[in-house]
Amino acid sequence: MKDLETRYLERLSDLYPTIAAASTEIINLQAILNLPKGTEHFLTDVHGEYEAFSHVLKNGSGSVKRKIEEVFGNTLSAKDKKSLATLIYYPKEKMSIVRKTETNMDDWYRVNLYRLIQVSKHVASKYTRSKVRKALPKDFAYVIEELITEKADLNDKESYYNEIISTIIRIKRAEEFIKSISELIQRLVVDHLHIVGDIFDRGPGPHIIMDKLMAYHSLDIQWGNHDVMWMGAAAGQRGCIANVIRICARYGNLDILEDGYGINLLPLATFALKVYENDLCSCFKLKAPDKADPEETEMNLRIHKAISVIQFKVEGQIIRRQKSFNMEDRALLHRIDYEKGTILLEGKEYKLKDTNFPTINPADPYALSSEEEEIMERLERAFLGCEKLQQHMHFLLAKGGLYKVFNDNLLYHGCVPLDEKGKLKEVSVFGKKYKGKKLYDVLDSYVRKGFFALDEKERQDGKDIMWYIWLHPDSPLFGKNKMATFERYFIAEKETHGEKKNCYYAFLENEEVVDRILVEFGLDPKRSHIVNGHVPVKRKDGESPVKCNGKVLVIDGGFSRAYQKETGIAGYTLIYNSYGLRLVAHEPFESTETAIASEKDIHSETMVVSRMMDRALVGDTDIGRDLKEQVKDLETLLAAYRSGEITEKL
Repeated sequence: MKDLETRYLERLSDLYPTIAAASTEIINLQAILNLPKGTEHFLTDVHGEYEAFSHVLKNGSGSVKRKIEEVFGNTLSAKDKKSLATLIYYPKEKMSIVRKTETNMDDWYRVNLYRLIQVSKHVASKYTRSKVRKALPKDFAYVIEELITEKADLNDKESYYNEIISTIIRIKRAEEFIKSISELIQRLVVDHLHIVGDIFDRGPGPHIIMDKLMAYHSLDIQWGNHDVMWMGAAAGQRGCIANVIRICARYGNLDILEDGYGINLLPLATFALKVYENDLCSCFKLKAPDKADPEETEMNLRIHKAISVIQFKVEGQIIRRQKSFNMEDRALLHRIDYEKGTILLEGKEYKLKDTNFPTINPADPYALSSEEEEIMERLERAFLGCEKLQQHMHFLLAKGGLYKVFNDNLLYHGCVPLDEKGKLKEVSVFGKKYKGKKLYDVLDSYVRKGFFALDEKERQDGKDIMWYIWLHPDSPLFGKNKMATFERYFIAEKETHGEKKNCYYAFLENEEVVDRILVEFGLDPKRSHIVNGHVPVKRKDGESPVKCNGKVLVIDGGFSRAYQKETGIAGYTLIYNSYGLRLVAHEPFESTETAIASEKDIHSETMVVSRMMDRALVGDTDIGRDLKEQVKDLETLLAAYRSGEITEKL
């Protein structure tokens, strides 16, 4: 029987059947290893703010502007550079505006085509021709390849290239060409995108963001607790479904569910209007824009209360079903004295701000009324049966996970649970103890079981784990001692509203603890970083996103408009290119219309976190390490051909 290596070499020889083929591939791979590493772009906590997200994606957190500056320097005015950047971000919309005022569009096309070609040459220069070719738009692939591979010293071809430009304009294809080459620049400026959690909730367009991500060329996603909650809802977990609807109602975004995903909320709305008809629902004020329709606001208030009461009931049922979660202290409805209108928490009695609970049976407070049960059955079917929602959640499963180790960086959304001494905290999951990386791995596996397990109990446990990840004190994606939703709605005393953070956050400046976390995930503390989201950095209070001498980068700066008063900015993003790590702080994004009409980009400040002594190459990356292994294998195959151990397939 042939040994494993010989069998492997024979399989490899099917791909590279001759000495020439194997040699060519070795030369090709060795050359790729010496190219500059591609640019990585990190975003987190976008929370449905699709306009700002889309703009940051288009401009690569300032990368497009930097490329324009590198190409044109002082040869273009600041105004022309802004105009060119806007054209690259929004080619179709920008040209529509230009046509209204420009008297000679042919000249405008010619000037901007030459400028775009220069920028595209520059951004393509760090990639192999093969990789650029794969990125080219189908309709203009040959023409663009000819133009961007033009060599400046080939004067005898000058008329050839000029004629290509002239013909594009003459046959009325200039606008389509400009759109294609602008999109190519956007595509090549960023090689890989990392989303470090929380695509969903608060903002109006998470479904639009998901559509954009599904069309993106190269990315990974680290799930946030809001994302996992939506995944749980898509799997039919009732606690997650109720939370999804409650948050959409609270932020005036029920149209995400109704219009974005086609989920029918009419039965819930009808029930809420009937049961809470004479209830002011004053504890359930919305965080929606003031311009919202008054009638719609009144309906949303009642939906907000109705689904909140249902949520507290179904969560109580989960807590009692999953005893190992040890969350009995968060089942609160049986602690209410319905006659006195008070609740007993941690030995202290508090008066409730709202005592109208027409659907709660004090003798069995967690039981759904018959109407509530029917509503939840319908909603469960709707979430499970929504094709678009299922596509989005399965994309999160395919491209995502609870953490990612990529090019010596550790990416996760929340925290690694620690104890008071800064040691990895042991957490019980269905009766077994886990900590650190193993905790992440087991929770990740249960999320997938919630969608794919054949065993009914395993699948139910997986569904319930998604609710656990959303709000459990030991969840790495939540990282607080409780989610005080009930207290914030019903109790005036703010002492009950506090959500104490996990000890992790107290040790972010402790290098020994941070190094221990990096080692736990197999990384070298001397050169690695943690990239973290979840907790907004309050820049206005002087807080820095750079922790522990640059080893930890907390890049949640308030993409969500709801957080921007707290943070003072509109989000951080991170750029990791061949020269080092660059942190970008963004001012609030006004609107797409303003960005196009006024050529007003997001004002961003850049901070260099680390600079490479030598420019990083593909060979220094994870992909480079894989390519080096391929080169070794091919060299072994080459030796086998030359020794006669493997025969060429001529």
